[in-house]
Amino acid sequence: MTIATTTPSRVELVRRAADLGAVLRAEAQQSEHERRLTAATVEALAGSGLLRMRVPRRFGGFESDSRTVTEVLAELARGDGSAAWTASVWLISSWMVGLFPDSVREEVFADPDVRISGILSPSAMAVPVEGGYQVNGKWSFNTGCLQSAWNVNAAVRPTPDGQYEPVMVLIPMGDLRIVDDWHTTGMRGSGSVSTIAENVFVPEDRLLPMGPVIGGAHPLQQDPSALMWRAPFMPIACTTVGAVAFGLAQAARDAFLTRLPGRKITYTDYEEQSAAPLTHLQVAGATIRVDEAGFHIRRTAELIDAKAAAGEAWALEERARVRLDLGAVCLRAKEAVDLLAGASGGTSLQLDVPIQRIERDIKALNLHAIMHPDTNFELYGRVACGLAPNTQYL
Repeated sequence: MTIATTTPSRVELVRRAADLGAVLRAEAQQSEHERRLTAATVEALAGSGLLRMRVPRRFGGFESDSRTVTEVLAELARGDGSAAWTASVWLISSWMVGLFPDSVREEVFADPDVRISGILSPSAMAVPVEGGYQVNGKWSFNTGCLQSAWNVNAAVRPTPDGQYEPVMVLIPMGDLRIVDDWHTTGMRGSGSVSTIAENVFVPEDRLLPMGPVIGGAHPLQQDPSALMWRAPFMPIACTTVGAVAFGLAQAARDAFLTRLPGRKITYTDYEEQSAAPLTHLQVAGATIRVDEAGFHIRRTAELIDAKAAAGEAWALEERARVRLDLGAVCLRAKEAVDLLAGASGGTSLQLDVPIQRIERDIKALNLHAIMHPDTNFELYGRVACGLAPNTQYL
């Protein structure tokens, strides 16, 4: 099956994301209440076509480059962090499924707007059986799975030498048991519940060895001319999720400046907060941090796209630098949000004031195991100092 597709430009896709802003902002508080994206938010995302950015062209997707994906996700995060985060997971998972055999892609991408969630932590076991594998395990923080058709999750399978190999297994959501355990202060609308596989049969063609994907040596199951898969997995994933942090920093600045007119500084003679030199310093300080976060996310996206176009291999230092940039994006975004939230006064604690939600969301991202600034800085420092990395996730 091949679908003729006209790929929208970057400008057009970012415009679509910006057009969703009003809906995302209006639905954000209800998404928090429901602990998953509202039906209106999911419908808006699906109707925009933005979830096709990491779907193969032959199935109606756009195969958008990393710069386009990051700009779109940052724009979505200006509307709602949970919506952008969930979209980022759906996009990464679609990219991953694009590496599976034709038989799988034909089935999954029969609907080019299909939603696929995914987990990278190999917390399940895939045991060989006739025709495939029997999978048992639990995956936590399974963002967007409640509103997905498929789950592509990490597991391990035994190897002949008695070791274990990381793999990805693609499972219909209907085959998994849901554990409704997403009770959090941040990213509440992402619906990141746990899923459990109990003796789930996975056909042979729905298992993908993870080592080559991490290494960037993808099987040539895709058109070799497709640029989207010409990079190791981790730089792509890190850049995708980092865009959400950058967008949240922009959202904080938007929210602060929108609420600024007419506000005074209580217990002072400043009838207008905007007249206070302190406010000027706070806004300027936040702005430079937003800009720095943007620099780091753009640098990684442009590196991915440039190396893909040139067909260049990735050096270890370059892969580690992407993790460094991700840490910098998260750190600078959080600094910007914290600065503006601290300048927003006691009334900003009210649930209908967006900046309190933005502050909780950016804190949640900074606690993510892959996104934590200190973890990323240490990893790059090790490599820069000539030591071997202490993780395979780079």
